[in-house]
Amino acid sequence: MNITPVVNAVIALAAAVVTAFVVPWIKSKTTAAQREEIDAWVRIAVTAAEQIYRETGKGKEKKAYVLKFLEEKNLKIDEESVDLMIESAVKNMNKSFGREG
Repeated sequence: MNITPVVNAVIALAAAVVTAFVVPWIKSKTTAAQREEIDAWVRIAVTAAEQIYRETGKGKEKKAYVLKFLEEKNLKIDEESVDLMIESAVKNMNKSFGREG
């Protein structure tokens, strides 16, 4: 069974949720500089996790790596927001490499 369309739909939905809800909430709680810093660290952590855990099925390890990385940077963000930011970073990374959809 090919679940690729389902996965793509879930990623698109997550990106829409980030845009519609999480981004405005984060903006209300942080300054522009803080948001840029958080976004940059999330992108760095996601890219590093993708390089370290190249095998398929390593999503839990990748997420744990990102969460630990952000914790080490003393960035305190709720897990739901981090999940959505990770999904957005992965989607943008895949899009930049032509791997989307």
